[in-house]
Amino acid sequence: MKKILFCAILFLICFSLFSQNNFPDLLSEREQARVIDEILEDRLDNLLPQLMDRVGIDMWIIISREYNEDPVMKTILPSTWLSARRRTIMVFYKPKNAAIEKIAIARYSVGKLLKGEWNIDVYPDQWEALVNIIQSKNPQKIGLNYSKDFGLADGLVSTEYQAFMSKLPQEYHERVVSAEKLAIAWLETRSAKELEIYPMICRMGHMILQEGLSEKVIHPGITTTDDVVWWLRQRLSELGLKTWFHPSVSVQRADMGNNEFLRSFSKRPEQDVILPGDLLHVDFGITYLRLNTDQQQHFYVLKPGETEVPEGLRKAFKNGNRLQDILVHQFQAGKTGNEILRDALNQANKEGIQASIYTHPIGSHGHAAGPTIGLWDQQQGVKGQGDYPLYPNTCYSIELFAASEVKEWGKIVRIMLEENGVFTNNQFYFLDGRMEEILTIPRR
Repeated sequence: MKKILFCAILFLICFSLFSQNNFPDLLSEREQARVIDEILEDRLDNLLPQLMDRVGIDMWIIISREYNEDPVMKTILPSTWLSARRRTIMVFYKPKNAAIEKIAIARYSVGKLLKGEWNIDVYPDQWEALVNIIQSKNPQKIGLNYSKDFGLADGLVSTEYQAFMSKLPQEYHERVVSAEKLAIAWLETRSAKELEIYPMICRMGHMILQEGLSEKVIHPGITTTDDVVWWLRQRLSELGLKTWFHPSVSVQRADMGNNEFLRSFSKRPEQDVILPGDLLHVDFGITYLRLNTDQQQHFYVLKPGETEVPEGLRKAFKNGNRLQDILVHQFQAGKTGNEILRDALNQANKEGIQASIYTHPIGSHGHAAGPTIGLWDQQQGVKGQGDYPLYPNTCYSIELFAASEVKEWGKIVRIMLEENGVFTNNQFYFLDGRMEEILTIPRR
């Protein structure tokens, strides 16, 4: 019955998205909550037990206080919980060859997903109630969310850790381990239900960019890059969507120097007036149904009399597409982010492509947990985060640039691309395709 319900909701999502020429109405808040909770229930009942067995942790304890939530706990709270309440303690216990137990040591049950087990009349102290659960289950490994390298897996604050350890009987202390691998696995692994929905969310991001980077919004000589940024923010608000970062729009043009790359990151003027002949670059992401996108694309503003993008820019863009192909070809289960980065850059160098790769996982967070595949200023590898291996059913923002000589401009142009995809069944594919050419403003 639940599968039928989920499929019906998915149909409604797709129907509302693609049956209209304009942008769709999103699911109502109530319908979104229903989808979120169904996905969460499926992940807890079917995915989490597999991950706990994989990393060898039979009890996972997540502890947070209101408004100071562990990033992992935020992904486990039901749709009607916008934060933890008082102190919320979640306990997931996976006995060998048995179903997972989901327990809340809190004054309330956590929605319908975790049953509240704190009887304040028996255990006035919340920590004593937790210890009672631990003693009754007798776990062999107790995972807590602390991590040196991954901030998203380091959500247990010092005071809560100290309070927990002071109450935990000494005989269990040696069983306490970092739940880093489990926390990352939970955050990075996408369920089958999520992978059914994710392409639609990426499509929505592309649709908004198609509208925002067009003659509808951009009037050369008048519109500034910041005008486009705020149009994107306003459009999201009108649609009922959110973004997880402030968008950026930057330009490269023939009469600039060679510093446009740095301008795209930290030194970008907010009021660049967009002119004919500009190559526009946009970085944009949305959040919907607790999944995130991150997309970078290019658009060219036609000069009077021009009907297409200059050949040099078209060739440069093809180098960017080729670099994407080189990178995703290196995706193999078990390879670390640093190994993928090294092999991709070596291949790009063999093909004469001046490349920089800074790809990151994406999913429950924009810059998500999982293997980091380069940073724009760390092309020799990233210690810690880059040493984490690639696992199946994980999603990535394929983010990179290829620098090419453009003869018409007499300079180097950087094609900075970012598209979202998934590694599954030993192969990688883009969730909603990728940009294959620079689009013009106005459209041809």
